[in-house]
Amino acid sequence: MSIPQQGGGPIERHEQLAEYLASGCKPREDWRIGTEHEKFGYCRDTQKPLPYDGPRSIKAMLEGLARHYGWEPVLEQGNIIGLTKDGANVSLEPGGQLELSGAPLETIHQTCDEVNEHLREVQTVADEIGAGFIGLGTAPIWRHEDMPMMPKGRYRLMTDYMQTVGTHGLEMMYRTCTVQVNLDFASEADMVQKLRVALALQPVATALFANSPFLNGRPNGFKSWRSRIWRDLDPARTGMLPFVFDEGFGFEAYVDYVLDVPMYFVYRDGKYINALGQSFRDFLKGKLPALPGEMPTLSDWADHLTTVFPEARAKKYIEMRGADGGPWRRLCALPALWVGLMYDQTALDAAWDLVKSWDAETREGLRVAASKQALQAEAGGVKMHDLAREVVAIAEAGLKARAMPGAAGMIPDETHFLAALTESIETGKVPADELLDHYNGDWQGDLSRIYAEYSY
Repeated sequence: MSIPQQGGGPIERHEQLAEYLASGCKPREDWRIGTEHEKFGYCRDTQKPLPYDGPRSIKAMLEGLARHYGWEPVLEQGNIIGLTKDGANVSLEPGGQLELSGAPLETIHQTCDEVNEHLREVQTVADEIGAGFIGLGTAPIWRHEDMPMMPKGRYRLMTDYMQTVGTHGLEMMYRTCTVQVNLDFASEADMVQKLRVALALQPVATALFANSPFLNGRPNGFKSWRSRIWRDLDPARTGMLPFVFDEGFGFEAYVDYVLDVPMYFVYRDGKYINALGQSFRDFLKGKLPALPGEMPTLSDWADHLTTVFPEARAKKYIEMRGADGGPWRRLCALPALWVGLMYDQTALDAAWDLVKSWDAETREGLRVAASKQALQAEAGGVKMHDLAREVVAIAEAGLKARAMPGAAGMIPDETHFLAALTESIETGKVPADELLDHYNGDWQGDLSRIYAEYSY
């Protein structure tokens, strides 16, 4: 989850809220790729989650990364809760999931180099302290009671609130991991087209990257339990955003949506002030109960934008949020999929042609079916396997058109990063299917084997 936003003066005009989003517009030559991925850390001898403190802990991981590789610590109330270096940062999810938020990069080649370097650094430090890391959509065995809480004020507030607005909020916070990519837009019209395509096709990403078929040590009946969790978390701030497909949608309509989402907090002087359930509209009037008489800043607005969790999210860029965390090669496949769809206009138009006739029921139906059946899903007459084949083909064409070479020109483009997805299309199987095959086959129901065989 996001770290507190910095900078930004007082909000003096309502128009500044939409202007903040519009300030993300960039010419095509300045478009970049920001990839984020989360992973679970555990103690190798006990296979229990890493605590925050101690010789074998999340704190020891962060301190080791800072000591060995030049990362700068990020502190909250004296506790190390993240790292920063060269435009990238390492942060903590509520249950100690370690997240890399990558630097804005030009190509998938650079993204994959960044991922490889990060995982190499993590493995080196983890080996020193007897820890391991694994990429899955949900923690396969650990119960909620097993999970530590990281010392971040935001998470303490959210933990209490999540229990009042949904049934799966704590599972999302403490027992899930994702991989996502953040992409730029050129204009309001470009943002609208990209956000519509992103929302409509998130179920395809959910299906192709489904990797969470276990919960509490046994199969849960879903290919992506992580996606299932998001459907019963907090309806005010999650979902497929049907209004995005309404005529006239733009920055102002997105602002209105976010203003209607209840607040979590206000960040002041290194502390999170409880504003749970309060209204940012009241804040704009100087009537926020948490800070009576005080007016918000643009950094407060930026913070509030991070507390909405739809399947695709707009800020100064667009976040693709539908995929489970997963194995090494799929950490590069996810940005390749979306860059191929979004960063070539012909590909983007083709993707929009695929989905523009769908109604809200079809989009939601695909979301629900993808979480349970992955590539075998079907809704509104749309078969996921066929849809995924078309989407990956469009992405491949988009990457070919980008023609971004790698390896000093030895690799002509970025299409090979889609190989893992092409394999899934050919076989009809996604990571969750492979895990279930092992569980029901050579593992003979012994899920503990997942750590040795699927860790980074």
